[in-house]
Amino acid sequence: MRRAAAPAAWAACALATALAAGGCTGPPAAAGGPDGILTSSWGDPQNPLEPANTNEVQGGKVLDMVFRGLKRYDPRTGRAQDMVAKSITTTDARTFTVTLQPGWTFSDGEPVTARSFTDAWNYAAHVDNVQNNAPFFADIEGYDEVHPADGKARAKTMRGLKATGERTFTATLTGAYPAWPDTLGYQAFLPLPRSFFTDHDAWLDKPVGNGPYRIASYAKGSGMKLRRWDGYRGPDRARNGGVDLTVYTDAGTAYTDLMAGNLDLVDDVPATQLKFVRNDLGDRYVNQPALIIQTLAFPMYRKEWSRPGMEKVRRGLSMAIDREQITRRIYQRTRTPADDWTSPALGARGGYRALCGAACRYDPAAARKLIAEGGGLPGGKVTLTSNVDTGSHRAWMDAVCHSVNRALGERTACTVDPVGTFADFRNRTTSQRMTGPFRSGWQADYPLIQNFLEPLYRTGGSSNHGDFTDRSFDRLVDAANARRDPAAAVGDFHAAEAVLAEQMPAIPLWYQNGSAGWSERLAGVTLNQFSVPVYDRITVL
Repeated sequence: MRRAAAPAAWAACALATALAAGGCTGPPAAAGGPDGILTSSWGDPQNPLEPANTNEVQGGKVLDMVFRGLKRYDPRTGRAQDMVAKSITTTDARTFTVTLQPGWTFSDGEPVTARSFTDAWNYAAHVDNVQNNAPFFADIEGYDEVHPADGKARAKTMRGLKATGERTFTATLTGAYPAWPDTLGYQAFLPLPRSFFTDHDAWLDKPVGNGPYRIASYAKGSGMKLRRWDGYRGPDRARNGGVDLTVYTDAGTAYTDLMAGNLDLVDDVPATQLKFVRNDLGDRYVNQPALIIQTLAFPMYRKEWSRPGMEKVRRGLSMAIDREQITRRIYQRTRTPADDWTSPALGARGGYRALCGAACRYDPAAARKLIAEGGGLPGGKVTLTSNVDTGSHRAWMDAVCHSVNRALGERTACTVDPVGTFADFRNRTTSQRMTGPFRSGWQADYPLIQNFLEPLYRTGGSSNHGDFTDRSFDRLVDAANARRDPAAAVGDFHAAEAVLAEQMPAIPLWYQNGSAGWSERLAGVTLNQFSVPVYDRITVL
């Protein structure tokens, strides 16, 4: 039944839709060529698609199609390349002058100017606008005035950010940060048109960007239709007519639809199909290393997990997890056991080094000893939490709990609390409603070691949802950011990782490969270093 004929495909689709909240939209349009439309699996973003309020994968996929920023990361090498920026120059690694390329416009015809960036960044940083990615602007002078730790803002804009001409602006940082320009390909730094500010609600209903696609329609819980924008200014024009993103709440349903001919592209091959995917799809399947790590974060905002001595319990739990067995049996080696908090895809020169040591190796005896020395599990139990609509997360949570229970000699010491949807799970993590370890998958925003450490573990970091804080870690990260010598900066980041190894605010589980499967209608399917399909390079046959 793996290669069902077309009549059976409709029956399979109807059954799959009845069993899950994912959806079939019917067979893709037969038309191919440069105007052909492809269909792809997707999940609803947690938040509206404001660039500075989107810090998860599903929303990021859309922003990458609809917007272009000062820089863009090369899909093959990951290098930060100028896009809207003509140049970014500095003499002291603190004050940067940004000059824009001429001719860029938003899809509504408005020119992209210096103010498109400065207004967007000031909006993102201001505390009243409650943007998830606001901390990415903390390096700019005046951020503390628009986003104070306590109380009301003392200014409307950051004094370190100034438009000096129609296509030029300057950014003055609080200190030297030589690598700052390489961070500007991240979506928090995208430009915004005037309509975002003048009619915010209407813009959120149908965001307007300056990228190769425009949003034609969006129905939450169902899907989004994107169409090629023929007025696009950039060098990476779309090679297809558009992308229809269909919401699935179960990766298995999406894979069934792919095999039945009702979907063109799946970028999350479920664990249950990994044994069969090569036989099913042949060369229409890709599996490659990516800048992704899966961890279990602890809710350090809860006293039972952050009291003195609990660092031993957290380390002990890490040593109770048999990563090698789980990645082999469940993921068919499409995951690699983690031995640090970054990713091997960075390479040794980029900062990857196995720094977790014994704490990331399966050792039941040491695990039991450490947990006992730390005072035991809170209440004698531990509960793992993750969404279960994507990524085969229920399967690995069950396996991790089985490993922990086996190592500790307790049948019910570890249990699972599944959350039905990614959006609900994210709402719980960002509002600090977790009571035990929770999944904290991280797909890098940009290919720098800093991005794996500062946002997740620095005090007040944009994705520090476990609320970990350590002064020595913060000092080391700040010192690394100020280094002009990249090798010296990496050394400081390694020292910061040593703090994580000691405190274990999050347990490294495994590094995740990017994987995707596609139909015979498509060609040119590739994944970037972040495991996201490069939609604009895909052709429809």
